[in-house]
Amino acid sequence: MSDTINNEIMQGNFIHDFIEEDIAEGGKYEGKTVHTRFPPEPNGYLHIGHAKAVYINFATAEKYNGICNLRMDDTNPTKEDVEYVDAIKEDIKWLGFDWGDRFFYASQYFEEMYGFAVELIKKGLAYVCELTPEQMREYRGDTQTPAKSPFRDRPVEESLDLFARMRNGEFADGSMTLRAKIDLASGNFNMRDPVIYRINRMHHHRTGDDWCIYPMYDFAHPIEDALEGITHSLCSLEFESHRPLYDWVIENISAPAKPRQIEFARLGINNTVMSKRRLRLLVEDGWVNGWDDPRMPTLCGLRRRGYTPKSIRSFIDQIGVSKVNSIVEYSFLEHCLRDDLNESAARAMCVLHPVKLVITNYPEGQTEEFEVENNPNRPEDGTRTVTFSRECWIEADDFMEEPIKKYQRLYPGNEVRLKSTYIVKCTGCKKDDEGNVVEVYAEYDPATRGGNTPDGRKVRGTIHWVDVNNCAEAEVRLYDNLFTVPDPDVGDRNFLDYINPHSLEVLNGCKVEKSLEAATAPQSFQFMRIGYFCVDNKDSTADHLVFNRSVSLKDGFKKK
Repeated sequence: MSDTINNEIMQGNFIHDFIEEDIAEGGKYEGKTVHTRFPPEPNGYLHIGHAKAVYINFATAEKYNGICNLRMDDTNPTKEDVEYVDAIKEDIKWLGFDWGDRFFYASQYFEEMYGFAVELIKKGLAYVCELTPEQMREYRGDTQTPAKSPFRDRPVEESLDLFARMRNGEFADGSMTLRAKIDLASGNFNMRDPVIYRINRMHHHRTGDDWCIYPMYDFAHPIEDALEGITHSLCSLEFESHRPLYDWVIENISAPAKPRQIEFARLGINNTVMSKRRLRLLVEDGWVNGWDDPRMPTLCGLRRRGYTPKSIRSFIDQIGVSKVNSIVEYSFLEHCLRDDLNESAARAMCVLHPVKLVITNYPEGQTEEFEVENNPNRPEDGTRTVTFSRECWIEADDFMEEPIKKYQRLYPGNEVRLKSTYIVKCTGCKKDDEGNVVEVYAEYDPATRGGNTPDGRKVRGTIHWVDVNNCAEAEVRLYDNLFTVPDPDVGDRNFLDYINPHSLEVLNGCKVEKSLEAATAPQSFQFMRIGYFCVDNKDSTADHLVFNRSVSLKDGFKKK
């Protein structure tokens, strides 16, 4: 882990309180190394919610000079793929965390899990059940009625024989399960003899067709933690009601370690969805352009949009860790990115909707050079050279022939500063046959080089520009929220009904400083007066520049 991240170790929280109790004198893990793990299921790409879990697990281990494993929870082969494994690794490294040589798969423990299941059968704590899924739901009971299973008292030897035959592929998918024998009357339905193995003839991305039975997550997870020597199994709040089963499994098998499960609230953000199933549907049905679409909350999508690891870590650290689920405003995530890019991003000029400005009294054929700061917050980044000549590109909305009230930009008779160069006074415009402005005319004041006003006159407006004779063209993509409502996925809503049709606007023919031709991903820039943009890491080339808007200049969160 880098020194930068070492300096950003998360603020204290209730998880740390528990850990400090455990490692204190006489505590459960006195003298032991704090050992955590991040166990994603490789059935999709990581999103911003996973980033919280990544940060909590890795940063907590770092805080206590411990270690953190990366483990692929590949116990369900239905949607798992090596593509997702590689993407998960890339995303975690991008966030700035490293698992060293501690990379594991749940599937590498399949033989041990099978052995522990046999151990439970031999102890009379598990049995083979032949209820169909429909019957199991029917016999599940309610808060007043215990669950039922006619196979609960099946002899140990019979369950051992049937379980071995399940493994050998003698029975159809769904015809049998192995259930833990706990308490059919438990108020916690997770303890009502839960299924711990099922038959599922699916090709596994690592084990191929070696197995046709697979362990359930609630059985596999505590075993994986125990086999890896995990001390603190940190997981999201929905697993709180599963903790008694986690502990039951650990207590009733010959586990080499006894991890402690601690739950924290998941991350919710408005104007998006974070269910992998929902995100997969958006991708597969073509609502977005892949998992890395910059409108997606996936880490690869955020990275492509221009989010930085530092901004995401800052966001997660500032929202804190609690036991209460809540929804965080997307504008706060943008606020964290804006804070980072304000300090780190180079400045540049870009004209999104270009119209030509002709400075009629500037000598034809003359070009001047101006040195401008790359970033006023970072003097060490030096300056860059921009050229200026008789013709410039300006934004179309920086000119109005008949200005509205308080309009301080170009209109006939008004003066503005052209950023870092001269003060110019608008003298008129030229229109095409349809009445559209095609050229704006102005005269410059040579005494105002650098934007100075030696006579002290007040000039209220400053606009950006790009030299017509020394610029490059670019495609610029403007992104907005993917959904039109803060909560698209609640109640009976079909979240697809709230897709924002204006979540992406593509502008072609934009004009940027010539130096940006050399820009490569993941470089970010503040386009003056417009926002923060990054070079697209997929479509941008030297011959076709593509910039994605990461975030606007206006900080909506601070305003609120």
